[in-house]
Amino acid sequence: MSTYTNAKALSKLTLGKATEYCSQYNPTLLQAVPRSLNRDSLGLTMDNIPFKGEDVWYGYELSWLNDKGKPVVAVAEFSFPCTSPNIVESKSFKLYLNSFNQTKFSSWQSVESALVKDLSATAGANAEVKLFTVNNCPALQLPVDNAVCIDDIDIEIDQYQLTPELLQNACHDNGENINEYLVCHLLKSNCLITNQPDWASIYIKYSGKKICHATLLKYLISFRQHNEFHEQCVERIFCDIQHFCQVESLTVFARYTRRGGLDINPFRSTTQNKAPALRTLRQ
Repeated sequence: MSTYTNAKALSKLTLGKATEYCSQYNPTLLQAVPRSLNRDSLGLTMDNIPFKGEDVWYGYELSWLNDKGKPVVAVAEFSFPCTSPNIVESKSFKLYLNSFNQTKFSSWQSVESALVKDLSATAGANAEVKLFTVNNCPALQLPVDNAVCIDDIDIEIDQYQLTPELLQNACHDNGENINEYLVCHLLKSNCLITNQPDWASIYIKYSGKKICHATLLKYLISFRQHNEFHEQCVERIFCDIQHFCQVESLTVFARYTRRGGLDINPFRSTTQNKAPALRTLRQ
């Protein structure tokens, strides 16, 4: 997309380049990507963002040494407000977490404090960090969920490049307003830099005129050859549904499969600030 062409913020990233792994704590490994790269193309500024929400990451490969040199392992939950000026680039995040491996910390709290300090500085806003033992972690539980899955609709697909206009006739003016909660496990997009596939389950909760499930499914599948970061895809989906469909309230939540010990779960909503605990089997 033209928004990203020759963007200096992307040219400096370690993503897509050969890198050495550092096993001693090094916060300078973290790299930021401005959210404005995507939001400019959507006509969004900090003054007119149509949603609330956050980006919730889970880290499954976090380890450090205690004072006696014994390894400690943890599962981490990281939350970044969607109003932060930057997202944390995922490869730099992985390299940064890896740098804890051979570093001694006196307590779990000291690890958590370091993470909060470094990630907040990179995102440009307050990050939240929670550490869990692998035997007692809510993030690892699979909740019971009542979303209606639209994957099995028998439709013919011939569009695999992003086509927002598919939603143009998704609603009918003469219908009554409804509340609906949908899920699609067929969302696939590609990394903006490396072209590697990103797989996700996407949850859509709305109130308003009924959205045609088949049309929505075609639209979501049109991301299959689209290149953007996770957070950017979710904001695009939110804005496209809000633009083309007659919704009074809207929540879009994507649960991406993990890569390199991290999964990213962007949450955008007109009504809620915090994402629910909704881990999927693929995570």
